[in-house]
Amino acid sequence: MEIAFDDPGFVLDPYPMMATLRASAPLSWHAPTSRFLASSHATANAVLRDRRLGRFWTDLEPAAVYEPFNLLHRHQMMENEPPVHTRLRSLVAQAFGRGHVERLRAGIKPPSMGTEFDLISDVAEPLAVTVIAELLGVPAADRPRLRPWSAAIVRMYEVSRTPAVEAAAIEASREFADYLAHLAAARRADPRDDLITHLTGVGLTGDELIASVILLLNAGHEASVNGLGNGVVALLEHPAQLARLRADRSLVVTAVEEMLRYDSPSQLFVRTAAADVTVGGVTVPAGAEVAALLGAANRDPAVFAAPDRFDVGRVPNPHLSFGAGLHFCLGAPLARIELQSALEALLDLPALEFAGPPVRHPSFVLRGWSAVPLTTS
Repeated sequence: MEIAFDDPGFVLDPYPMMATLRASAPLSWHAPTSRFLASSHATANAVLRDRRLGRFWTDLEPAAVYEPFNLLHRHQMMENEPPVHTRLRSLVAQAFGRGHVERLRAGIKPPSMGTEFDLISDVAEPLAVTVIAELLGVPAADRPRLRPWSAAIVRMYEVSRTPAVEAAAIEASREFADYLAHLAAARRADPRDDLITHLTGVGLTGDELIASVILLLNAGHEASVNGLGNGVVALLEHPAQLARLRADRSLVVTAVEEMLRYDSPSQLFVRTAAADVTVGGVTVPAGAEVAALLGAANRDPAVFAAPDRFDVGRVPNPHLSFGAGLHFCLGAPLARIELQSALEALLDLPALEFAGPPVRHPSFVLRGWSAVPLTTS
C-alpha cells in the first residue's frame, strides 16, 4: 500500500493506515519517498539499533544556497556516526552531566493559567522555551526569538516542503547561528553557571558548539510542546483515564510515558544502510534509506496489549518515542521532568475541558497541535 504522508486525512489520524501497513508488511518499500518503511516495533527497533544503519549527512544542493542549514547539520551528533558522533555526544553529555537538569527540576513551573487558555501558546510553548533557555543560559529578553527560529528549521524535516519553507529555514539557521556565536563569545568572556558556558570549555569547535546547542533546543523544545499537546488532548478524549489520574497522582510518571506512546510527537526517523542489512526478512541494500515509523511501532499489538487504548497506568511501556540505540535522545530526562511538571499543574486545576475544537498542525513527522483551547470552568 502507498501512504501519502501529506494527505490531510492521514495527517489527522495516521494510525489506522499505519496499522494496515504494519499487518501487511512490517518492512516495505515506499516508492513515493524512495525509502523502506519499518512499521512494526521489532523492525523499527532494529532499524534504530543496527549499527549498519546510520545517519550520514549529505549537504543539500546547491550547497551555497543551503549552507546555513547544512552547517548546522554537518556538525551535529544526530547527523553523524562514530567516531564523530561518539566525540560530540560525549562532550555534550559531559556538560549536560554537571547537574544542569537536576538544577532545573525544582524550578520547572508552567505559566499561570486563567479560566480559559490555549494549551499550546499559553502553556506548552512558554514552558518549553523557558526550560531550554534556562538550561542554556539564554537571556530572558532574547527568549521570544527561539521558538520562531526552531519552528522554521524543523519544518525542513517534513516529507514534503515548499520553497517558502526552505527559504524560512535557511534564514532562521543563519540568524540562530549568528546569535549563538555572539552569545558563546560573551560566555567565554564572562562565564556563567549554564550549559553554553560549559560547552565552550569541553573541546567543541565553534561550529560544533552552535550545531549542538541548536540541536538541543530544537529537539527538546519540539518534543516537549508536541508531547504535552498530544497527551493532554488524549487525556481529555478519555475522561475515565483523566478521572483515574486525578484520583491517583502516583500515575503521573506512567501517564507521561503513555502520552508519548499513544500519540508520538516524533513519527519518523530515517537511517541509511552502510552495507546490505536484513530487517524483518527484507534486505535493505547498501545506500538505501529506511524510515522507522515510531507511531506505528508504538501501536504494535505484538508488544502493547490493546495498543489503541489510552491507559495512564500502562506497564511495561517500551515505546520508541525517544528513539533507541546510539542516537537515543540525550534530552529525554529533561523532557520527562518537563512533561510531568506540566501535567501536575494541569491536574491542580479544578476542572479541565475543551473550550473549542483543537487544531491539528498540518505536518506528519513532527506531530502536534497548533491550538488546543481549554477552559477550567
